[in-house]
Amino acid sequence: MIRQFGGARRRLIEELAEKGIDDVSVLKAFDDVPRHLFVPSGLHHRAYEDAPLPIGHGQTISQPWVHAKYLQLLALTGRERVLEIGTGSGFQTALLTRLAGEVFTIERIPELAEEARRSLSACGIERVSQRVGDGTLGWPEQGPYDAILVGAASPDVPAPLLEQLAVGGQLLVPVGGRDEQVLMRIRRTEGGFERAKLDAMRFVPLIGTHGFEA
Repeated sequence: MIRQFGGARRRLIEELAEKGIDDVSVLKAFDDVPRHLFVPSGLHHRAYEDAPLPIGHGQTISQPWVHAKYLQLLALTGRERVLEIGTGSGFQTALLTRLAGEVFTIERIPELAEEARRSLSACGIERVSQRVGDGTLGWPEQGPYDAILVGAASPDVPAPLLEQLAVGGQLLVPVGGRDEQVLMRIRRTEGGFERAKLDAMRFVPLIGTHGFEA
């Protein structure tokens, strides 16, 4: 079942490469992780389109290019402690297990968190620490983190996530309104934080204490 849609997966990888994803380790992660196991069964035939898809509970699995862009920007070496805000389907979580040392992930919707756990298990992935809760608060007990990825749009950069970022670490978060955002990359240095605006993005809102109201 995991190796189903092999041709479609290869075509997606070729498309990602044509769109500027040239990190071999990221492309290999996409080849290793079967995206169709992270979308509803009725959408398996669309799983390898470079497009977002609904996963229920008012949420979506992001366009593969967005996941690939995040991972390429982080340039993970396999040793990092990574915090993911917004487990969602669990697909990006699975990709992270191929690229980082330790993966921690938070989802605010219990049903989605459970579905992600089942999908990860179906792929034989056990090396993930999951929590249900307010992602805008982070997971301070397990920090600091070398990388933090936020998979939802925030009106501003959540302060607790900045506090949990290790010196030398990176935080990726879409910042803006509910309908349109800009991807921000924040690096923590010995003297503070360096911020850079990257691509325009469109994500579901980040709900929580330091995000949008439900």
